[in-house]
Amino acid sequence: MTSPMYSHSVPVLKQMLSALRAILSQADAHVAAKSIDPDALLQARLFPDMFALVKQVQIAADFARGIGARLAGVEVPPSAGAEKTFADLDALLATTIAFLDGLDPARFAGTESKEIVLRPGTPKEKKLLGQAYLSQYGLPQFFFHVTTAYALLRHNGLPIGKRDYMGVY
Repeated sequence: MTSPMYSHSVPVLKQMLSALRAILSQADAHVAAKSIDPDALLQARLFPDMFALVKQVQIAADFARGIGARLAGVEVPPSAGAEKTFADLDALLATTIAFLDGLDPARFAGTESKEIVLRPGTPKEKKLLGQAYLSQYGLPQFFFHVTTAYALLRHNGLPIGKRDYMGVY
């Protein structure tokens, strides 16, 4: 039987990352069809003190990799954060999904009570049990950045809706 920690993380992360890939593909086609500079969307922000679309996608991918890796007890794969185009973001999301696909579901067994240490050795160090890490920190952070990326594109005229946001489930 598959661990609930796996079932409540990896498939959810993959669903939303796949939906985000599809939305970004639509955005890429939209800027080409309308002769819009891609940076008008890639660097769009909802408010000046918020991250731009590119960074929102990068952070969503970072959280997806971090959640999967920490729960599975493997090294979190690094990312340079050098993405600048829709193609770069697509490659980042594809790599992240491939990483998640490679995680062994058996490694998630019993991780509800596994100690997860965030920012070890720093003044911001935080220790959470696996269940709290997933449900109260990791997934809310991940969904915040995916939702913000969706909202940025919708706000800037991309004709997408809830079905696009949810993807295939």
